[in-house]
Amino acid sequence: MITMEHICKSYKIAKRNAGFGEACKALFHREYEVIHALNDVNFTIDDGEMVGYIGPNGAGKSSTIKILSGILTPDSGNVLIDGRIPYKNRIEHVKNIGVVFGQRSQLWWDVPVIDSFELLKDIYSISNSKYNNNLEELTELLCLKELLRTPTRQLSLGQRMKCEIAASLLHSPKILFLDEPTIGLDAVSKLAVRDFILKQNKTHKTTVILTTHDMQDIEALTNRIILIGKGQILIDGTLKDIKNNSNNIDETVAELYRTYNI
Repeated sequence: MITMEHICKSYKIAKRNAGFGEACKALFHREYEVIHALNDVNFTIDDGEMVGYIGPNGAGKSSTIKILSGILTPDSGNVLIDGRIPYKNRIEHVKNIGVVFGQRSQLWWDVPVIDSFELLKDIYSISNSKYNNNLEELTELLCLKELLRTPTRQLSLGQRMKCEIAASLLHSPKILFLDEPTIGLDAVSKLAVRDFILKQNKTHKTTVILTTHDMQDIEALTNRIILIGKGQILIDGTLKDIKNNSNNIDETVAELYRTYNI
């Protein structure tokens, strides 16, 4: 179970005007602006649940995922995932989670994909039998056979994202954080990734938290929606409740953004 209680997170960002004079001035007197990324965020997610975590750019989605994955420490509040505090029990915590950031890679750029998988096997101390079984299953489900011996830099974006998802699941995590997993993918690749995520949840009861601007991903994969805006949870409900008899999920979400002025 995932629990976030009264989580707050702020960033201090340096600001200055354009120009050489302003740059020199900033050497002696730097001005800062405090950005409140998360402000009293609360939610609970049960084991095996698939949740869409949505909001506009800068709403606080990625900050939430980074706190849940143990990358960031909140300023205040409590986070518990299966009884562990992510940023205090990081080694034990990462054994049970998989993370896919659509704009960042966990694969080594200049070596074949299979070499990256082998290195991840050692990092996560995956047994030979477990690794071989997972690799065979992921290769079949994601159609990776022709990609494993190809250097990551030579893969298309869609091919790389399939490999990224496989890499995040080699150690059989109980929880999968997906941050823009289908960004830039063509229609065929999107459908393949969606189908795989659904099978993973159904077969292995993997808990999935999905953040994306693609509302078709949300509609295809999740039933529960958490809407965040300006660092605060605005809505936590079912997709049916949010759609409110509207057939177009994009129009529904756009209307929510206008309603909450986010």
